[in-house]
Formats: sequence, C-alpha cells, structure tokens
Amino acid sequence: MNNIYEIAKKAKINEKYVIPYGLDKAKIDLSINEELKNNPDGKLVLVTAITPTKAGEGKTTTSIALTDGLNEIGINSMLCLREPSLGPVFGLKGGATGGGRASITPSEDINLHFTGDMHALTSSINLIAAIIDNHIFQGNELNIDPERILWKRALDMNDRALRSVTVNQKEKKSAPRQDEFVITVASEMMAVLCLASDPEDFIRRVKEIVVAYSKDGRLIKLKELNISNAIYKLMKNAFNPNLVQTLEGNPCFVHGGPFANIAHGCNSLMATKMALKLAPIVVTEAGFGADLGAEKFLDIKCRVGGLKPDAVVMVATIRALKLHGGQAYEELENENIDALLKGLPNLKRHLENIAKYDIPTVVCINHFASDTEKETELLRKWCLENNYEVAFCSAFADGAKGAIELAKKVKETLDTKESHYHPLYDEKLPITEKIEIVCKEIYRAKEVIYTDDALDQIESFTKLGYGQTPVCIAKTPLSFTDNPKVLGAPDDFVVTIREVRLSAGANFIVPLTGAIMTMPGLPKVPAAVKMENEK
Repeated sequence: MNNIYEIAKKAKINEKYVIPYGLDKAKIDLSINEELKNNPDGKLVLVTAITPTKAGEGKTTTSIALTDGLNEIGINSMLCLREPSLGPVFGLKGGATGGGRASITPSEDINLHFTGDMHALTSSINLIAAIIDNHIFQGNELNIDPERILWKRALDMNDRALRSVTVNQKEKKSAPRQDEFVITVASEMMAVLCLASDPEDFIRRVKEIVVAYSKDGRLIKLKELNISNAIYKLMKNAFNPNLVQTLEGNPCFVHGGPFANIAHGCNSLMATKMALKLAPIVVTEAGFGADLGAEKFLDIKCRVGGLKPDAVVMVATIRALKLHGGQAYEELENENIDALLKGLPNLKRHLENIAKYDIPTVVCINHFASDTEKETELLRKWCLENNYEVAFCSAFADGAKGAIELAKKVKETLDTKESHYHPLYDEKLPITEKIEIVCKEIYRAKEVIYTDDALDQIESFTKLGYGQTPVCIAKTPLSFTDNPKVLGAPDDFVVTIREVRLSAGANFIVPLTGAIMTMPGLPKVPAAVKMENEK
C-alpha cells in the first residue's frame, strides 16, 4: 500500500487537509471545499446491477475495477463507495470492499471499525433514545406519549432478538413498553448524514426529525429536546469523508452507508460532491439491484444534491442470470444456455427502467471463472442485438488490465452520448401516486394495496405537510416483487404496503412492503463463524 499522503497527492488534495488515521487511511477536512468551489464538476458514473442473488454480481468490485481501468488508460478517476455495516460483514454477505484484484484497502479496517463513523452514528442515535426516556422519567414536560415514540434505538449488527424488546422494566416512574431496535445503517440518522450538504445542513435536518407524538397528538421534533449541539460534538469527525486506496493505488472516498433495501443506499453527498471537484470522472455505486439502489440514487440523492449523472453501468453476471433462469445454485458451474436465455428478462427489465431516466447505459459482463466462452458470447450478442453498449470485465483476476475494455467503453459513452437525466416522478404528487409510480414503473406490479394502518399514516403525514417529499420504499432486494423467493422478471403481481414511516429530517416517506425488516437476522452459519480459522 502507498502512504495515504501519496494517495491524497494523486487526488490533488493538499496535505494540510489530510487527517491521517495511521499510514493507510485518512479523513479529508471539509474546509477543502472553500478551495475547490470554483473547480468545474467532473462527470458522474453510477454503477448498479441486476437483481442480486447468492451467485454474486460484483457491483462494488466492478466500481473499483472501472476506477482502476480509467486510471490505467490515463484518465484520473475517483471512486465513492459506502461504508460497510458490521451486520452484513458478520452475517451473510461478508465484507464490502470488492474482491480479488479489484479491491480497496485496508480491507479489514474498512469492514470493521474503520475511522469510527458507524460508532459515532450509533452513539448519536442511542443518545436521542436515552434523552427521550429520561425526559419522560423526569416529569415529561413535553407530554410525550410513551405509546407513540417513533425514534428507535440502534445497533450496527444483525440481531433478530432486538426486533421486539421491552424497555423500562421495573422502572417505577416509567411504564414498561414494547419497542424495537433498527440496524444503524437503516436509521434516519444515517440517511440524514448522507443527504446533508454540510455539517450545518446535517444539524438543521436533525432538528427536524420527528421523534414522538404528544398525548394530544402534536408532533414532537428533536429540536425540542435541546441536544443538537451534543449530537454535533459526537458526529464532528464523522462529517469528514474517509480517503483510502484501491489495490492499484487509486483514490477512493468511503463515507456513509445506508442500506438500499430499507434506506436510500448511497454514499454521502458530501463525499460525492467533493470528488466531483477533484476528478474529471467520478465512479459511485448504489446498493443492491437497480430497482432499489439506482432508483433511490436517481429519485432521492440526485434530486436532493442537484446531481446530474452522465452514465450508468449495469453489472450482470452469467451465474446470476442463469439462477434467475431457473438453474439450481449447485449446478451454476455447468454451462446452461437455456437458463441464461430465460434469465435475460431480468437484465432487460433493469435496462428498460434506467432508460426511463434518459441516461446512457453500458452493460458490464463481470467475469467469473466458471463462465464459458459460448455463454459470454451469447450475452454479448444479446446486448448488441438489443442496442445496448456492452463491455467485458475480468478485473477480479486481472486487476486494472482486466477493466480496460469497460473503461474505454464508458469513456466512449461519456464522450459521444449525452445524458438527459430527470427523476421518475414529481415529488409534489400525492404519496400514494408516487408509491404506485415506482411500484408499477420500476417493479412492474399490476396493483398496489395498502393496509388500513398504512392509509391512515399516509393521510396523517399529508395533513401534517409531509406529502410533497420523495418516497424511499423498503422492499426485499432479492426480487422485483415484495416476495424474496420470486426470481426473474415477474409480471401480474401485487405489492402490499403494510406501514408508512416518516423521515422528516431526511425529508422522505418510507413505505414498508411485505415482510421487510429494519433489523436483519443472522443466517444459520454467519460469516463471523466462517472467520474462525482466519489468522
């Protein structure tokens, strides 16, 4: 690894703005923005993917590969990624720093404690919860209704035992009540960090967070608890983007990490905007498949931040497409042209969806060792016959040289095709109309149904003045539907909105579909157990 000051120098960051965390990672002081403000913005490339499967897609790997490939062909490029959550790291997914020779480093540090951002967020979230319960205990001047506290405690871990807990047991001045934890990366606080334009905007948004209702039905905002300065002190260092490097020695910001199935799934606006002032091309990714991460990137992050993405890379793997086409997971090493053909509608649907935003798109065939030449050529031919730009990428095995074809194709697309990006919907539309546009246009549901609770919540939020905001739909990442077992590109299905939550600080509405959980659980054999024999 290069010394982090060398990476900063490569990114044209003056060393006076570098706050080192050892020799291999650093934070970049936001005061650099004053120096950068007159720089022109670079071009922004979003990397997204088909519907994820356990066969693997490699969206983060491809984002790293593209950055390395662009630098390999002589174009300065920066990468912007999300910070991994400890939940998936120790759960099913494992780490989130790429793979093979297309990785960022120091991988283990990034996956675990890193620079402490996740700890600062978790502490801030739980400070708010503690202050609320203490306020009730100390006399409840705000007349908080204990049965209508909206703010949830958090832990950055997959722990299904915390989905339903009883708090205030054996507490004489506070009646016991049922409550729940959310995983840190699904908390509104994480969304606020990643959508804030600067620390001042972060605090302004935090003050607007609705934490509870009073007993007479009044909304109680966080600013009434008088703890915004304490939160600022906890979060002060977390505002600064984290600088690390790829294995090829190229600069990467890793900052913020909201889940895309529950929250909006994009790295911080502060890091992205800083990168755009530093590099002619910035590569970023959005979580899970394009129906979740890309939709939220394009309808929430870009809208809030005034971003105008110039191109999209759609990652597809032959293994995943064969799984969508009905091949058994255990058989994926075997060539299966029929399953590949049957899986292609999943890719086609995602590409059609991105076209609705009027952004040029390149399909990336992310190579796995088991892919056969016949399968690869079939996928490439299908893309060309359907007028989709396509490039092959073998960076997992070959590093930057394996991403040259992809880098050249993306550069060609940026040079010859113009983006006419626009959001999918007008945020001023009624809440139900925005939900149905996403469900029908992106997921392709035939109908959206609402529980009585969801309809009551929508009516309440609309009356309170929160109707004219984007919607951030919480849905399984494993299917276009709200049923994780339905693969491929299904039609003729119904999406059920069971609950709707308000994120007033983030300024969006969160409809929850199906059985989506805001606190994930661990699998039968967690990644933490698989680490047992690692050194």
